[in-house]
Amino acid sequence: MILEIELPLLRGVDRAYVHKLKQLLQIVSRSAPFVPNISKLAERIGVARATLITYLNYLEEVRLLNLIYKDAGGVAKLQKPDKLFLENSNLAYMLGAEQIDKGGVRETFFVNQLSYLHSVNYSAVADFFVDGKFTFEVEGRKKTKRQIGGVENSYIVSDDIEFGTENRIPLWIFGLMY
Repeated sequence: MILEIELPLLRGVDRAYVHKLKQLLQIVSRSAPFVPNISKLAERIGVARATLITYLNYLEEVRLLNLIYKDAGGVAKLQKPDKLFLENSNLAYMLGAEQIDKGGVRETFFVNQLSYLHSVNYSAVADFFVDGKFTFEVEGRKKTKRQIGGVENSYIVSDDIEFGTENRIPLWIFGLMY
């Protein structure tokens, strides 16, 4: 309903591109985090690069996508996002039930829970940089500290654990933040 009614009527999205936006959402659902090549996507959809970025921002505004940038300040929102996530992990199961990546679902859940009250950005050393202070690597229970070793205020967010220790936090705890 959002794609077929709200975007064309209230946001001015050409109805001819609604089908392509649905396909984009399916691609993101199968490969979250999706690292977009905006020029190639725009070419395949048949719109200008700037138009596609506008469409992605509309999809974020209507809560179908979360766009993650390296730096959320200034003109960064006018540039291409570094990663695309579905707004919540339930959408992944609805759009691509046969090919769900467990790691992508973990990261989608994490972004969904934190982005409500916090600034979630792309990190060069881990998965996410939150509120300009905290670095998070989201993984399964066997993830080691090696990747974030030496990074100040860094944490491993682990799925499939009940209790946290040291800098390891269970993923389920972030579900209590919303």
